[in-house]
Amino acid sequence: MDTRHLSQIELAARWHLSPRTLERWRFSGEGPRFVKLGGRVVYRLEDVEAYEADQVRQMTPGVSRKTG
Repeated sequence: MDTRHLSQIELAARWHLSPRTLERWRFSGEGPRFVKLGGRVVYRLEDVEAYEADQVRQMTPGVSRKTG
């Protein structure tokens, strides 16, 4: 099975983010797992999809739901 990889540019386009945001996330330890091959950073599609699934929320923490 071939593993599909996304470049930083491809992932930034997928998420409508600046590539610099992904760079900042890597530096701070946020965002999806990545692979560094030589000087090139790539993201495995399976890691991107796992990260996306982990971001699904029912509601924003700290926000009270109004009732009634």
